[in-house]
Amino acid sequence: MVSNQEERLREAEPAQEPDEKRATLKICQDHGSRPDNLIEVLHAVQARDGYLSDDSLRDIAACLNLTRAEVHGVASFYHDFRRIPPGKTVVKICLAEACQALGCDALKEHAEEVLSTDMGATSSDGEVSLEPVYCLGNCALGPAVMFNGDLYGRVTPEKLDSLVSGADI
Repeated sequence: MVSNQEERLREAEPAQEPDEKRATLKICQDHGSRPDNLIEVLHAVQARDGYLSDDSLRDIAACLNLTRAEVHGVASFYHDFRRIPPGKTVVKICLAEACQALGCDALKEHAEEVLSTDMGATSSDGEVSLEPVYCLGNCALGPAVMFNGDLYGRVTPEKLDSLVSGADI
């Protein structure tokens, strides 16, 4: 017997690859297939794929019995959700007031130069994404940087260079 969620997922066009669609359905089911778990579902799908594709959003909407507009609205409202694939290396620099007081503006300019990409963009070769954030919860050790999910404090341009060379970007 086919569940209502599976039926709605089949109707969502254009379809993802069957395995990706099944994985999205499983994530929704693991979260109770409840609309109030939308944010958790979005996080789980992004953790799996690295970003939220149009197909994934369509499938999530069908599975949770929400409109595509509702799902898109949540995915576009929260800055941590990606709509395009990130670079292989993700560098987030805190630009909040505490980090500004400790020199994040100079660090941001240095990062843009060293990584050959603008803040909020991914390099043309897809190697690195440079993203602004507005608090990493490390205010006492600013400027703060998150490098591939690892948090660093008191980051100087030299320390950033060291992180970049260690990542072999």
